[in-house]
Amino acid sequence: MIIPSDFYDILKKHNINFYTGVPDSLLKNFCVYVDEHCKPQEHIITANEGNAIALAAGYYLATGKISAVYMQNSGLGNAVNPLTSLTDKEVYRIPLLIIIGWRGELDGRDEPQHVKQGRITPSLLELLEIPYRILDAKSNPDTLMDELFKITNTSQTPVALLVRKDTFADYRSKLQINNKAILMREDALRQILALANPKDLVVSTTGKTSREVFELRTERGETQQDFLTVGSMGHTASIALGVALGNPARRVLCLDGDGSLLMHMGALPIIGSLKPANLVHVLLNNGAHESVGGQPTVANQIDFAAIAKACGYRDYRLATDNASLISCWEAIDQAPGPVLLEVRICKGARNDLGRPTCTPEQNKSAFIKKARD
Repeated sequence: MIIPSDFYDILKKHNINFYTGVPDSLLKNFCVYVDEHCKPQEHIITANEGNAIALAAGYYLATGKISAVYMQNSGLGNAVNPLTSLTDKEVYRIPLLIIIGWRGELDGRDEPQHVKQGRITPSLLELLEIPYRILDAKSNPDTLMDELFKITNTSQTPVALLVRKDTFADYRSKLQINNKAILMREDALRQILALANPKDLVVSTTGKTSREVFELRTERGETQQDFLTVGSMGHTASIALGVALGNPARRVLCLDGDGSLLMHMGALPIIGSLKPANLVHVLLNNGAHESVGGQPTVANQIDFAAIAKACGYRDYRLATDNASLISCWEAIDQAPGPVLLEVRICKGARNDLGRPTCTPEQNKSAFIKKARD
């Protein structure tokens, strides 16, 4: 395996001193090392991958220095526009190094949302005409980086490094995220499902939130009936909005995360402008990208009450413990939406947390049956 500190030193040798991107579980050991060894202005975790490409481009324009942009391969979709219309050789010719976690490479041995993405990632890079190399535990990173930096320095265009699973050796973070929360996410979800009306339609965000919702339905002795957004990070609120507009007679509960909400925050003013009275937008805020390694978001620095009001939501509520969650829900039950309910939660989940045993197609069918019943 490759030691994160060794790889960091290799990039430093090539004058990389600015990092930006969206965390990925395959890259987490390296990203955690970067976060702990860069100054705050040298490492920026962005809301989405397109933002990271643009940020790196701006840094190059001001300094003439190449940046490293990291992401999961599913994030390439968010990055396609700036990669083709900003940094491309036919537009502004801006060099940068893209480090991509190659989820789903081993077909059938990953979560369903990663399988196709893993299969098409090399072809997508080829279509984008971005030269790339593959890094794994047995690679010689010095040689690979010499090759890539020679290309990007000569062509003045982006290059990419596809990183396979189990490439980086373990590195444990010494940093702690403290948002003064006492509720675990699973306990908050358990309470929300208990408070919800049986007819409510639930749309839950990707990662551990949907995994916990799935297991809580089993715990409650109920059949799977929620839309588990296993991929499409950042789009949960828009999916829920579509459901709410399509079925105004039923209340829709959007179970969102802070990383997801921040990724495509433009959904909030659209929701606020349409004012769907049947939409409850629940923000489970632990200030972290927990499902991909626990790196911090900026959610603990944001006034979501002011944002909700500015975007046109009819109400905002804040829950920090079980009692306040119940109290907030009682108020929500008596007033029309859209309402943003922020629930401050701790980082962490059970070690034995499972994954949905149904396929996405089965999940879709179960949700459709409930939504159209």
